[in-house]
Amino acid sequence: MACSRLRTLINRYCAGEENWVDNRTIYVGHREPPPGAEAYIPQRYPDNRIVSSKYTFWNFVPKNLFEQFRRIANFYFLIIFLVQLIIDTPTSPVTSGLPLFFVITVTAIKQGYEDWLRHKADNAMNQCPVHFIQHGKLVRKQSHKLRVGDIVMVKENETFPCDLILLSSSRADGTCFVTTASLDGESSHKTYHAVQDTKAFQSEQDIDTLHATIECEQPQPDLYKFVGRINVYHDRNEPVARPLGSENVLLRGASLKNTEKIVGVAIYTGMETKMALNYQSKSQKRSAVEKSMNVFLIVYLCILISKSLINTALKYVWQSEQSHDQPWYNQKTESERKRNVFITAFTDFLAFMVLFNYIIPVSMYVTVEMQKFLGSYFLTWDEEMFDEETGEGPVVNTSDLNEELGQVEYVFTDKTGTLTENNMEFIECCIEGHVYVPHIICNGQILNDCAGIDMIDSSPGGSGKDREELFFRALCLCHTVQVKEDDNVDGLKEAQLSGKSSVYISSSPDEVALVEGIQRLGYTYLRLKDNFMEILNRENDVERFELLEILSFDSVRRRMSVIVKSAKGEIFLFCKGADSSIFPRVTEGKIEQIRSRVERNAVEGLRTLCVAYKKFTYEEYETVQKQLQEAKLALRDREKKLAEAYEQIERGLTLLGATAVEDRLQEKAADTIEALQKAGIKVWVLTGDKMETAAAACYACKLFRRNTQILELTTKKIEEQSLHDVLFELSKTILRHSGSLTRDTFSGLSAEMQDYGLIIDGAALSLIMKPREDGSSGNYREIFLEICRNCSAVLCCRMAPLQKAQIVKLIKWSKEHPITLAIGDGANDVSMILEAHVGIGVIGKEGRQAARNSDYAIPKFKHLKKMLLVHGHFYYVRISELVQYFFYKNVCFIFPQFLYQFFCGFSQQPLYDTAYLTLYNISFTSLPILLYSLMEQHVSSDTLNRDPSLYRDVAKNAYLHWSVFIYWTFLGVFDAVVFFFGAYFLFESSTVTSNGQMFGNWTFGTLVFTVLVFTVTLKLALDTHYWTWINHFVIWGSLLFYIVFSLLWGGIIWPFLNYQRMYYVFIQMLSSGPAWLGIIMLITVSLLPDVLKKVLCRQLWPTATERIQNTSSHGRDHISEFMPLASLKSPRYRSNDCKNAPARRSSSHSKKTMFTHWRNYDYSVLPSIFGCSNKHCDSSVGYYHRGLGLETSL
Repeated sequence: MACSRLRTLINRYCAGEENWVDNRTIYVGHREPPPGAEAYIPQRYPDNRIVSSKYTFWNFVPKNLFEQFRRIANFYFLIIFLVQLIIDTPTSPVTSGLPLFFVITVTAIKQGYEDWLRHKADNAMNQCPVHFIQHGKLVRKQSHKLRVGDIVMVKENETFPCDLILLSSSRADGTCFVTTASLDGESSHKTYHAVQDTKAFQSEQDIDTLHATIECEQPQPDLYKFVGRINVYHDRNEPVARPLGSENVLLRGASLKNTEKIVGVAIYTGMETKMALNYQSKSQKRSAVEKSMNVFLIVYLCILISKSLINTALKYVWQSEQSHDQPWYNQKTESERKRNVFITAFTDFLAFMVLFNYIIPVSMYVTVEMQKFLGSYFLTWDEEMFDEETGEGPVVNTSDLNEELGQVEYVFTDKTGTLTENNMEFIECCIEGHVYVPHIICNGQILNDCAGIDMIDSSPGGSGKDREELFFRALCLCHTVQVKEDDNVDGLKEAQLSGKSSVYISSSPDEVALVEGIQRLGYTYLRLKDNFMEILNRENDVERFELLEILSFDSVRRRMSVIVKSAKGEIFLFCKGADSSIFPRVTEGKIEQIRSRVERNAVEGLRTLCVAYKKFTYEEYETVQKQLQEAKLALRDREKKLAEAYEQIERGLTLLGATAVEDRLQEKAADTIEALQKAGIKVWVLTGDKMETAAAACYACKLFRRNTQILELTTKKIEEQSLHDVLFELSKTILRHSGSLTRDTFSGLSAEMQDYGLIIDGAALSLIMKPREDGSSGNYREIFLEICRNCSAVLCCRMAPLQKAQIVKLIKWSKEHPITLAIGDGANDVSMILEAHVGIGVIGKEGRQAARNSDYAIPKFKHLKKMLLVHGHFYYVRISELVQYFFYKNVCFIFPQFLYQFFCGFSQQPLYDTAYLTLYNISFTSLPILLYSLMEQHVSSDTLNRDPSLYRDVAKNAYLHWSVFIYWTFLGVFDAVVFFFGAYFLFESSTVTSNGQMFGNWTFGTLVFTVLVFTVTLKLALDTHYWTWINHFVIWGSLLFYIVFSLLWGGIIWPFLNYQRMYYVFIQMLSSGPAWLGIIMLITVSLLPDVLKKVLCRQLWPTATERIQNTSSHGRDHISEFMPLASLKSPRYRSNDCKNAPARRSSSHSKKTMFTHWRNYDYSVLPSIFGCSNKHCDSSVGYYHRGLGLETSL
C-alpha cells in the first residue's frame, strides 16, 4: 500500500504527468477560483517545447551505436573484430575494424545530419514569438515559455502555438475561421466557436476579470475528438457549466483566417499537443526482399561456420602426424604443449571464422539503404506523375518499401475520391414521388426531351407544395457549409441578392453540390450569422431560422440532423443521410415511391441521400435539449451517451424525398484497372456506398465486364438462405467451372474460363468473421477465401473503416501470404492503408489524412499504373540484382581463401594482403553495383508501361527464389575455383619471370585478387543493359582505381607499416607475360558459363522480358504507337507457319503480338522469334505487318 502511494506521488509531483487520472483541471489565467468554490490544486504540466529530434549532444554516440549494433550484421562484425583483438588471428583487426568503422560512420553521419536538421527546425519553432495576456496587459514571449493555463492572443494568418480553447473572437458572433492544412491537408476554412459565456470578453482588461476552470480529458492523438467542460464563475454564484467539444478547440499547427484576432487558453502544450502526439511513427513494415536478405544471410552464416569446422577438424587430422605438428623449424614451446586441447581447438575455430568472415557482406546493408534512399528520388522527380491541376507530385514517406511496389498481388482501393473525382454534381431530387431535374430548365423553359419528369413548374399543389418547400428548406439548413465572404451590402452579399451563385466551402463535396443544386431550384443559402441561418426563397424573401442544435454526422450513424426554429416559432428537426440509415426511422411519407427512385438512381451509379423531418412542440424540444445537454457535459463516455441521445431523437420521422448526386470516374481509372489486371494483380474495391451505386461504378471502370458472372454474398441473400448454404452454393458454382482447369492465381482474364465477380457487404463480412458457436470461425473464412481466389474481381460495399482493414488482413495472412497494397484518399481509409504491406494515399479532396499515414502518396489513381508497372518493376529488379551480386562477389572473394588452406597445412595463412581484404567491399567493388542498382533499365520504361504482362516476370519474388540464389552461389564457387586453380597450375609448372625467378605466395594471392576484381566487375558490365556515361565512368574507373592503388601500395615503402611484404609485388607480377596471359584467360573462362547460359536461355526458353529485349535489339522498340494486347489464345491469330515454333518457358507469352487499329486498317507487329515475321500466314482477317518501311500481307 505504501509503495503504491509513493508511486502515485512520484508520478504526480516528479514526472509532471497526469496519467493517474482520466482528466485534468486547468485554471484559466492561473487564477484561483473564488473562495469556497472549489479547492485550488496547482498542477504541473510540460512546457511548450517541441522535440522532434532523436538525439542530444551527450547521448548521440552511445544511443546511435546501440541502435546500429542491434542490426545482426553489425553485431556479428563487432564480435569478429573483438575476437581479432583478443586472440592471435591470421588477419589484422584492421581488416574487420575498418569496414565496420566505415559502415558505422557513414550511417552515423547520415542519421546525425538528419537529426541536426530536426534540432534546427525545433529551435525555430520553439523560439517564435507569442502574445500572452498577463495582468490585463499584452506581453510578448518565446513560444517555449508558454504554460498550460496561459491566455494567448493570436492574430490573423498566425499559427496557433499550442492547443487552445477559444474564449473570444473579434467577430461579433464569437466564431473564427481556421485552416488545418498542415494537420490534415484540408485547405477549406473551418468554423470554430467561442464559449457562449466568454465570447463577450474582448479587451485585455475584460480577460483579466475572467474566473473559470476547464475540465478536460488527458491528451490523446485523435485530431477530431475532444471532451471537456468549462465552469465560468460569476461573483460568488454557482458556476455556469458549458460543454466543450472539438468545435471549441484550436489545434497547434492550424492557422487563423478571415478573423482579426482570437483569445484562447492553453490546454495542451509541447509534446502533449495533438500535433506532437501524431508525430509517433507507424509500425515498421519490412519488404519481401529484406526478409530474403536476412534468410540468405543466415544461410551464409551456416556456410561460414561449416567451413570453419571443416578446416578446424582437418587441421587436427593434418597435425596427427608428428612431422606435420612439430616440424624441425617450428617446435612447440612448453606452454603450448600444456594447453588444453579443447581451448586450442576453440581458438583455432575462431581464427578460421575470422579468416572466412568476409563471406558475410557487411557493406551490403549500407549499400541497400543508400540505394533505397537515393532511388526514391526517381519517383518524386517523375514529371509524368505530376498533376498540373492540383500542383501536386508523388510523395515518398518511406523508402524502405520501394521494391515492394514490384511485388504487389492484390490492390484494395476505395471508390469515392480514389476511383472517382469526388467532384459532385447535383443531378436530381425526388419529392413525394415527383422528380426535379434542374439541368433541364433553360431560360425558364422546360426542354422537349423531359417528358415524364415533373419539373418545378408542374409541381403538385396543396400539401404537396408544403412538403416541397420543407424539402428545399431542409437541404438549405441541414449542412455544415460556409459561405465565402465577399463585399457586403447592408449585411448581405450583392451576388446573393441579385440571385447569382455564391461560393460555398465545405469539407464534404456532397454538401456543396446539394446546396448549389437547391440554389438552381430556387432556394439559396445565404449565411449563418449570430446563430441564425438565412435563406433566400423563390419570392426573393429572406427567411431566418435560429439554429438550436446540430446532431453531427459520423460514419457509424451515416446521417446528420439540425434542430431549427422558424420565425413563426415552429421547431423542426431536419435529417439527411444514407437510405439504409433513414428508411428504418421513417413512419410517414411516400416511402415506396421514393425507395424505388433511390434504387433506380443507385443502379445508374449515382450517390443518393434521403431527407426526412420531424416537428417538435416546445415541451418536446425542452426534453430533447435537456437530454443533449446532459450527454454533452459528460466527461466519461460522452460519445456513447450522445449516440444514444441521437438514436432516441431521430425516430418517428416523416420522409420528404431523396437526392441524387453524380461523382464522375477519374481520368484513366478504367485503363489503370485494366492494366493492373493484365499485370496479374487482383483489384478489390472497398467502399461504404450502397451495392447498386458501387456495382455501377465497377462496371464503368472495367472492374466487372459484360461477360462477368456476378456472385452475391449479401445480407439479402443470407436472409433468404443461411450463411452456410450461401457459401457452399457459391463455392460449388465456382469449382464446377474451374475444377478441370487450373486458374492462374493472378489473372481473372483467362479466355478459357468463366469470369466471376463477387459482391459482399459489410453485414455479411461480419458474419463470416464472427466466431461460430463452437469457438471457431476458420472454416467460413477458408471457404470465403477460396471463393475470392477464383474471382477476377471483388466488390465490398457498405464497409466500415475497420472492416476494410479486416479484409486486407484476411488476405494478407492467407496461406499464400500475397503482397497487398491499399489505396485511398480519406480518413476512413487510414486503417486499411496501415494494415496493407504497402499503403498509398491519394492527395484528394477529403483531406490528407490518408496521404499523411501512407507509405507513398500520389495525386491521382491513374498514377498507380506507372508507380507499380514501371517504378516498382525497376526497383525490384535493381535491388534483387544488388543482393544476389553482393553474395556472389563475396563467395568469389572468400572461397579461394578456403581452398588455399588445403595447400598451407591449415595454418590460417591469409591468401590476400590486409589492404585488399579491407578495401574489397569498400572501394574496389561497391560503387559499380550501387550505380547499377540506381540506373539499370533492363527494358525501357515505355515498354513496361505499354506491356503490363511484363510485371508477371518479377512477381512472387522471382529474382530471389532459392533456385536463383543457388545459381548465383554456385556461379561464385565456380569462378572462385577457376581463379584459384588457374593461378595454381600457372605457377606450378612454369617459370613466370624473364630472369627465371618464381613468384611467392603474396604474388600468387595478388594474381588471384586481380582476376577476382576484374571478373566480378566485368560480370556486372555484362549484366548492364542501360549504359550511360556514369556507368562507364564508375565501372572502368573502379578497375583503374584498383590498378593505381596497387601500384602505389606496392611501389612505395610506407613508413607507418611494420611490414613491407607487398613491396614491388604488383609491379613484378605485371612485368610477367605469362601473368598477363593467365589473367586474360582466367577472366574469360570465369565469365564464359554465365554468358553461355544467358544465350541458350534467351534462344530456347525466353521470358517475356527477354523477348522484348530481343525485339528492342532488332530496332523495333521505337514503334511506340502499337499497344500490346494480352496473350492471344484465339486460334485465328495463329498461322500454320507458326505452329512449329520452339518450346517456350512461358506458354502464356509465346503467342504475343503487338496490335493496333489505324486509318481503317488493323496492324500487328510479330517479333522475329515467332519464325514467321516476313512469311505469309493464313488468316480470316486481313492483317498487315508494318516495320522498318516494309509492308507485308499476313
